Amino acid sequence: MRELTCPSPFGPLTIGESDGRIAALRWGGDAGDDSELLAEAARQLAEYFDGGRKAFDLPIDYRPGLQGDVMRAMVAIPFGETRTYGDLSRALGTPAQAIGQACGANPVPIIVPCHRILGASGLGGFSAPGGVETKVALLRHEGAASLLI
Repeated sequence: MRELTCPSPFGPLTIGESDGRIAALRWGGDAGDDSELLAEAARQLAEYFDGGRKAFDLPIDYRPGLQGDVMRAMVAIPFGETRTYGDLSRALGTPAQAIGQACGANPVPIIVPCHRILGASGLGGFSAPGGVETKVALLRHEGAASLLI
């Protein structure tokens, strides 16, 4: 997997590319691989954090099975909106706990916006450094903070 690290308001983010698709995004790192796709992903992330981009236009390496179905469902949630684990559970016909596990295992956070998935009566979890505080910051960035009150 080729990787490129780019700056963000949350510290460095490392984007991973495999077979011409974005396959990973993780916090931290110091990678400098060169590819058109990684450069484009870094550019789109910078635009997102600067407020000029509301949706990513990148090929994603969707995992097989339920994980990929949940990833696609998360990508379909518009900027500034949220859904609950229960919403995705009903849409995909699978238990909410399985949805939560798939969200927690999302290999491409931010680009595949697992931060837009909330619990029925709270924020739910978030596996990034900073946990739910990072989730809240991303939701505030998208103007969805009013949903958290």
